[in-house]
Amino acid sequence: MRWATQDITREEPGALPGLARVANLLRSVRTPEFEGITFHEVAAKSALNRVPGTSAMPYDWTINPYRGCSHACAYCFARPSHTYLGLDAGDDFDSQVVVKVNVAEVLRGELVRPTWRRERVALGTNTDPYQRAEGRYRLMPGIVTALARSGTPFSVLTKGTLIRRDLPLLAGAARDVSASIAFTVAVFDDALASTLAAGAPSSAARLGAVAAARGAGLEPAVFVAPILPFLTDSAEQLDAAMRRIGEAGATVVSYDILNLRPGVKEWFARWLGRERPDLIPRYRDLFGARAYVPEDYRGLIRERVRTAMAAHGLEALRFRPAEPSAPAEPRAASELEPTLF
Repeated sequence: MRWATQDITREEPGALPGLARVANLLRSVRTPEFEGITFHEVAAKSALNRVPGTSAMPYDWTINPYRGCSHACAYCFARPSHTYLGLDAGDDFDSQVVVKVNVAEVLRGELVRPTWRRERVALGTNTDPYQRAEGRYRLMPGIVTALARSGTPFSVLTKGTLIRRDLPLLAGAARDVSASIAFTVAVFDDALASTLAAGAPSSAARLGAVAAARGAGLEPAVFVAPILPFLTDSAEQLDAAMRRIGEAGATVVSYDILNLRPGVKEWFARWLGRERPDLIPRYRDLFGARAYVPEDYRGLIRERVRTAMAAHGLEALRFRPAEPSAPAEPRAASELEPTLF
């Protein structure tokens, strides 16, 4: 990346009042390579985040070197996390990216504590650790090295092709600890993807990274997530997706269906109204005031995915549910979010 050799050219003092209460904010900066995006460099006090014991996730800890994401996916489930900083889940999530510049140093200190039990750590569970900012900040090599040297198993989930830079490092780590990588590819139609995730690499570029990871001796998985009702969910579309995944060299797949929790629902509804207003009645019928699709639709997608996977010799990813079940919907009227479609 050309940006990786550039100096930051402009500091933005007080660029974002919402971050004024963050005592560890070092500076806010911009670069011409990222027009419209501000990076807020912070000194992290901790790197490892404990996953609640009630969670069904197959990992115990997470690391998030970035908050916010320049991929700008209209459907991103992590959008509401930006509101914890006093920012909004829409434009701010796409354009105000928090960078934990010292995360690798802090992590090294945490991994040598006598209390550390080398439980599995996941990266990419909130925002992408290989989003474009990683080309300059280069936080992941230090994180991966620290985890591998400490004997800590880990996984990386990304839709960023910058991971290709670190494939030799990741392959080496996988020889020392249990280390896995996975790529998310939600939309295989580039024209549709350009409006849904304007800052993300193309599906071809991501599948190229899958092939490169396979060539480096890794066994990458692919997450087809989220499957978007009436946009990417037909039997023909899912069959074509699985065919391309298999051609890239992946052998295991997981999937999930779009969910629209508060903060995400409003932003996706805005996209739908702008790009596909013809689908609003169908989304209204499918979601209404719910965040999750009903079970009959979930069952339909389950069968389509299973058929497509079988046709192309793909297996379901074993360390996470291949058929995620929706949490129970709130019953009290006061708990229901408004119908936005």
